[in-house]
Amino acid sequence: MPIVTVQVTHEGTTPDRSSVTAEEKAAIIAGVSQVMLDVLSKPLESTYVVIEEVELDNWGWGGLPTAQYRKLLADASRSRDNSTK
Repeated sequence: MPIVTVQVTHEGTTPDRSSVTAEEKAAIIAGVSQVMLDVLSKPLESTYVVIEEVELDNWGWGGLPTAQYRKLLADASRSRDNSTK
């Protein structure tokens, strides 16, 4: 009986939402369960998927809080875009 935990930041996929929607969660559950079936031959009914939404302030990336790291990436991308013009 596999138990798969998926952690996502507690934010929406569009600016007007603050979390993952029920439909998106259902798609994650279906997709992860299908992967377990395809890769490990685990029946869908024996796979448990847990989705944990983590507040953005509680998530770090690249040695920085996620918001700061994303800003760093965006600034670097803008800098590259401006240098190619």
